[in-house]
Amino acid sequence: MGIVDLVTEKVAQMPQPEATMKDVDLKGLGFDGINLLAKVSVSNPYSVPIPIGEITYKVKSAERLIASGSIPDPGSLKANGETVLDVAVKVAHSALVSLVRDIAGDWDVDYLLELGMIVDLPIVGQFTIPVSYKGEMKLPTFSELIRGKSEPSEAAAPSVE
Repeated sequence: MGIVDLVTEKVAQMPQPEATMKDVDLKGLGFDGINLLAKVSVSNPYSVPIPIGEITYKVKSAERLIASGSIPDPGSLKANGETVLDVAVKVAHSALVSLVRDIAGDWDVDYLLELGMIVDLPIVGQFTIPVSYKGEMKLPTFSELIRGKSEPSEAAAPSVE
């Protein structure tokens, strides 16, 4: 076994940060779309903070991409601990209109939220921590919108993948 193989093996055995999606809430309904807030818990096994270079996200429903984007430089992961990140996601109304068939049946949207946190690990370099979340957005009814209820109904208990 050469020195390159030994180093490669040791790097592969190093602990790496891990992420879990704790919750996704509907935060509001505006003229430009629906606002989601994802709470992501990320563990850092290292004794130094790790900078997060970027968070990318994709929201899919009915096998279609309905939103995507990125959040540059969202902060750092705490050393030897857990960091909870709030990730704001906006889904445009125009994207929801394309899902009329799904919405018309039960006035909700089944979705999959995929996040990728790009961190810069010592020795390893850039590393993406993937996390995904399946859920259901309950949309407000027309009467709720007319009465001025601006908050959507609570989302059903989603499942974490």
